[in-house]
Amino acid sequence: MANLNKVMLIGNLTADPEVRTTPRGTSLTELRLAVNRVTGGPNDADRREETTFLDVTCWGRIGEIAAQYLSKGRPVFIEGRLQMDTWEDKQSGQKRSRIRIIAENLQLLSSGGREGAPMSQPRSVNPSGGYRQGGGTSVGGTQAPSQGQAPMPLDDDDDIPF
Repeated sequence: MANLNKVMLIGNLTADPEVRTTPRGTSLTELRLAVNRVTGGPNDADRREETTFLDVTCWGRIGEIAAQYLSKGRPVFIEGRLQMDTWEDKQSGQKRSRIRIIAENLQLLSSGGREGAPMSQPRSVNPSGGYRQGGGTSVGGTQAPSQGQAPMPLDDDDDIPF
């Protein structure tokens, strides 16, 4: 039986990124993300907006870039996986748990004309640490061409029949 643990979210940060370093020197950045969902009909009276708050963990270079370029209120696209954290509450002794997102790809989005928004185009960050300006998406750690990007020219002397 196949398994899939994949999450893709677009939301706004509810706080500035919190950066920590593990005892082994690995960078760890925690993000708090608000994701909105609008439900209801076409009339304003029928429309409802639900907000879900999520914890996102960014390891290594992805987290460093998130901390450098993101701040409270900024929109971001997160691609990652779900992870269940469980622990025993020290005060009550009860078992506690929460689900968090482990970021595997991050795309910085434009603020849509808000003040203090230096980026005019999205930037993708992949686990290998690189980033690319444009609308490309990460595919297995490599970048796919973004819309509007010119295709590579064809070489007419190529004798390969396909």
